[in-house]
Amino acid sequence: MPLQSMTGFARKEGSSGRYRWAWELRSVNGKGLDMRLRLPPGLERIEPDCRRLASQYFSRGNLQVGLSLSGTEASTEAVLNEEALAAVLKLRERLGDVIDRAPLKLDTLLSIRGIVDFREPEESENERAERDAEILAGLEGALADLRTMREEEGKALGQVLLAQVDRIEKLTAVVENDPSRSPQAIADRLAQQVSVIMANASGIDRERLHAEVALLATKADLREELDRLGSHIAAARDLLTKGGPVGRKLDFLAQEFNRESNTICSKSNAAAVSAAGIELKVVIDQFREQVQNLE
Repeated sequence: MPLQSMTGFARKEGSSGRYRWAWELRSVNGKGLDMRLRLPPGLERIEPDCRRLASQYFSRGNLQVGLSLSGTEASTEAVLNEEALAAVLKLRERLGDVIDRAPLKLDTLLSIRGIVDFREPEESENERAERDAEILAGLEGALADLRTMREEEGKALGQVLLAQVDRIEKLTAVVENDPSRSPQAIADRLAQQVSVIMANASGIDRERLHAEVALLATKADLREELDRLGSHIAAARDLLTKGGPVGRKLDFLAQEFNRESNTICSKSNAAAVSAAGIELKVVIDQFREQVQNLE
């Protein structure tokens, strides 16, 4: 499955019978799938289907989904209130000697409240069901367009993330190959630190000395951190290549990257290792920031 960004936009328009409809979809980052749906009055019945369709296309992101619906000019009909018209004619007959007996004109009738009512024709159940189905099909088309846009952005984002993983790997190699990590350099540094301990501690016992040396040796060794970084690098590449909704897993890996880089910086006794560790932290922060945009 391709990677998906969580940002995108899509619009889909169409018509159904006497109506025109338009869907507008916007997507931004979110921890889960949160759909904010705005439907015209009377169409609340399709909300469950809208949410079901969205969950088939996406697993994360804040979706703003709006539907606009308007009737065409032909969707309005004139309804004559025959009882009201009969009452007006009867009143005219009664007042025949008082008012002008000229024939009633249409514009006169239209000006009398309640004689003619303009409204949309009533829909049958079949017409309503057909319209709902066509509107939902339009939503599915808009969701597909939104997914395409998110996948295009996800592809570009994946290349950025892979480049950052490559940079993390290179910096890890810098730490790995630094001369300060050679066995002789570590031994010399330990010997110097032990001599400092002996010079400042009178009567220190052998067990205490062994414990201090073991502690210094542990702090000097970056093997575990480098091995874990290598494992995380391989896992990140695998997730980015596999694709799909991997944003949460990559965010977890970013936290692990950061943990190891912090440890390297705290253990470092060499300027080159400290510099590589600091740059590692910068690249990892950039990696984690970009990962927040992935589904």
